[in-house]
Amino acid sequence: MGERPGETGRALLSTVAGGPATQDPGFESGVRLPVPMTELIGRDEAVAEVRALLGSSRLVTLTGPGGVGKTRLAVESAAEVEEVRLVELAATGDPVQAVIEALGLRDDGVSAGPVERLVTALRDRRLLLVMDNCEHVIDRAADLVSTLLNAARGLRVLATSREALAVPGERVWPVPPLETEQGVRLFAARAVAADPGFALDEGDAKTVATIVERLDGLPLALELAATKVRALGLRELAVRLDDRFRVLGAGRRGAPGRQQTLRAVIDWSWELLSEAERVVLRRLAVHADGCLLEAAEQVCAERGVDVVATIAQLVDRSLVSPGPRYRLLETVRAYGLERLAEAGESDVLRERHAAYYTDLAERARLRGPEQGEWLRRLDAEGANLRVALESETHALRLVNALGWYWYLRGRRGEASAAIARALASGTGEPKERALAAVWHAVMTLSTGDEAEAVPYEELDEAGQAFADWFMSYVRWVYGDYMVHGVRVERALAAFRRRGDRWGVAAALCVRARLALIHGDLAAMREDGERSLALFDELGDGWGRSEAMDTLGLLAEIRGDYGESARLRGEGLRLAEELGLEISFSLSVLGRTALLMGEHALADEYHERARRLAVEHSYKSAEEHAVVGLGLSARRQGRLDEAEALLRPWLTWLRQVDGQPGVALILAELGFAAEQRGDLRAALALHREGYESASASGDPRAVALALEGLAGALPARDAARLLGTATAIRRSVGAPLPRAERGDVDRIAARARAELGEREYDRLHASGEGELGEHLPRAFRGGPCQQPAAEGLDPLGHADQPEAPAEP
Repeated sequence: MGERPGETGRALLSTVAGGPATQDPGFESGVRLPVPMTELIGRDEAVAEVRALLGSSRLVTLTGPGGVGKTRLAVESAAEVEEVRLVELAATGDPVQAVIEALGLRDDGVSAGPVERLVTALRDRRLLLVMDNCEHVIDRAADLVSTLLNAARGLRVLATSREALAVPGERVWPVPPLETEQGVRLFAARAVAADPGFALDEGDAKTVATIVERLDGLPLALELAATKVRALGLRELAVRLDDRFRVLGAGRRGAPGRQQTLRAVIDWSWELLSEAERVVLRRLAVHADGCLLEAAEQVCAERGVDVVATIAQLVDRSLVSPGPRYRLLETVRAYGLERLAEAGESDVLRERHAAYYTDLAERARLRGPEQGEWLRRLDAEGANLRVALESETHALRLVNALGWYWYLRGRRGEASAAIARALASGTGEPKERALAAVWHAVMTLSTGDEAEAVPYEELDEAGQAFADWFMSYVRWVYGDYMVHGVRVERALAAFRRRGDRWGVAAALCVRARLALIHGDLAAMREDGERSLALFDELGDGWGRSEAMDTLGLLAEIRGDYGESARLRGEGLRLAEELGLEISFSLSVLGRTALLMGEHALADEYHERARRLAVEHSYKSAEEHAVVGLGLSARRQGRLDEAEALLRPWLTWLRQVDGQPGVALILAELGFAAEQRGDLRAALALHREGYESASASGDPRAVALALEGLAGALPARDAARLLGTATAIRRSVGAPLPRAERGDVDRIAARARAELGEREYDRLHASGEGELGEHLPRAFRGGPCQQPAAEGLDPLGHADQPEAPAEP
C-alpha cells in the first residue's frame, strides 16, 4: 500500500524549498463543487458537525466503508465555503497532478516542480480543498496534504478516504451508516423518484425498515435497492436480498464505475488489500455478528499472518468495526463469504468456527460467581452459536453445553428444536445422546408438551444424578410426588458422594418444595435454609433466587406476607440482574400482593408474568400467572371474568397430572358458583376438587376442598367440615391466615346464623376431632393419604430402590 509520510514527505518539502515561483494566473478556474441532483437525507446533524470541525481544524478526514456517503457528505459540508475546489482522486495515481488540475493551474514555462508550483499558488490564499477518495493513493496523498498544510496557512483540507491519512493535526470523523428511520426516509424518497406511484404505508414501512437493516444503512445500497421496487415490489426485494450482489447488480448511469453496483463498491476496497488482509477478511466473514479477538485469532489463523495486526489494519481501512467486538457490515460479510468459497476454504473455516464456539460453551461457568459474566458472553455470541449448531460434528456437544444457558434464559422452544436436530443427526456417543435426551425432555415438559422417556441406563453417575434432580425440579408440582421424592433422594445421595455442592444445594431446594406438598413445613424450612446457605457460599445467583422463593412460599403459608415479599423481591432482583427468565418470580410476588389485599399491584405482577411466559413458551408459568389473575378477579367480585380465566386451564392441568392446580381451580370455580347461589354446581365442583386434592397428597389442598364443600352443604355439615379443615391445617402447622379467611368466614357466618353459636361450636369441634375419618356421605373420597409410587417413573427406570437415608 506504500509508505506513510517520511522519506517521500521530506523529498516534497525539499522541492518546496528549492526556489521561488510565481502565482499561476489560471488559479481562478479549476474544479468547483458539483451541484447535487437530489436532497441529502438523514445527514443534517452530520453536516453541522463536519462544518464545526472545519472551523477549528485545518485537516478533517471523513472515513468509512464504501457506499456510506462520504463524498456526498463532504460536498454538502463544503457547500457554503466561498473558496473551495474539488480534487477527485479515484481515477488517478498522481494526487499532485490532480490538485494542479483542480486548481486550474496552467503550465506556462515556469521551471519550478509541480509541488513547488502548488505551494506558491496556495501560500497566500484562503482555500478549502475537498480531496475525495484518497484510499488508493493514501501515502502520496498524505505526504502532499502534509506538505501543503505546512506551507500554506490559509489552506484547509476536507478529505474522504476509507482510512485516515494519519498526518499530524488530522481530525478523523467516521461517517456512520444511516439509522433505520433515516434509511427508510431515503429509500422512500428514491423509490418515489423511480416510481411516482410508490406510496409508503405502515405495513410497507416495516418491510422497508427490514431492507434498511439488511443493507446496513448504506446510502448507496439503499438507493440501488429503491430503483428495484417498481420491478420487484417491496416484499420480493426484501426476500431476494440474500443474493444482494445480483439483485443490486444493475449499473447507475452517470456514476463512477466503482459506484455503479454494490459489488463494485466492495471490489474497490478488496483490490486495495494485501494478501494477508484478504485472508483475514474473508475468514472473519464466517463469524455471525462479529467476534472477539480470541475467536478471530483461532478461527482466522494462517501461517505467517499476524491476525491481530491485520485486523487492526482492516479496522483502519473501514472494513472491520473497532473492537472489542470486531464486526463486518452484512454486505462486506456476504462478499467475504463469496471470496471464502472462491478460495476453497468454506468447509474448513466452518468447522474451525464450530469447534471454537463449542469449546467456548463448554468452558462457560454458569454455576457460581461468574454466572452473570458468562451469561452475558454467551448472549453476545448468540448468532455465532446458532451458526455453530449447523455443524453435525459438533452439534451434540454444543447443545449439551448450552442446555443450562438456554434454560436460565427461558429459551425453551429454541433449545428444544436445536436439541431435536442434534439428536436426529445420529452422531455422538451414547452418553452424549442420553444427556441431550434429558435436556430435550426438560425443555419439552417446560413448554407443556409430552416428553419421550430418557435412556437413563446410558448415563454415567453424574448424568443420572443430574437427570433425577432436573426432572424433579421442573415437575415437582405435577405427577406422582412419591416418584419425585425417590428421584430427589437418589440425586442428593449421588451429589454428596461426588462432592458436588451445587447439586446438593439444588436437590435440597426441590426436596423443600416436596415437603410442602406432604405438609411437613419444618422440613421445608430446614432444607430451604440449607439450600440458601450453600448457594450463598457458592455465589450462585440463580440458586439464591430459587431458595429465596422457596422460603418466601413458606413465609406466605405461615401468613408472614412482609417476609414473603422481602425474600421474593430479593430473588426477583437477583434474577433481573442476571437476566434470567422471571415470569414465575413475578407471579409469586403477585400472589403475595393479592394476599395483602393490593389487588391492582397483584394484577400488574400477574399480567407481566403472563406476557413473559407466553413470549418464552413457558406453559406452566403462563398457567400460574393466569390463575393469579383469576384469583384476583373472584376476590374483587368479577365472577364471570374469574371463570373465563380459570376454566380453560383445567384440561391442560389434567393432561400434565397437575392435581394441586386442578384442585385449586375447582375450588375457585366452586366458590364462584356458591357466591352466585348455584349450590348444586358448587357441590359438584367441590366434590371433584376434593378428589384431586386427595390424590395430590397435599393436606392444605384437602382442607381447601373441605372448606369449599362446607359452602355448598347444609349448615350442620358445613360446621363439621370447617372443623375438619381447621384440624388438618393445624396438624401441618399452617393455620389459615387472616388474609385468606374471606370464604371460610362467609360460610361460617351463614352456618352460625342458622345453627346458633353453641350448636355451631359443638359441630365444629366434632369435625376437628374426626380429622377426616368420619366425613359426611355428601361426597365421595377418603381421608388424606400419600399416593404410592408404582411402575416406572418419567425417566423410564423402575422405582424399586428405597430412598437412601440422609447421611
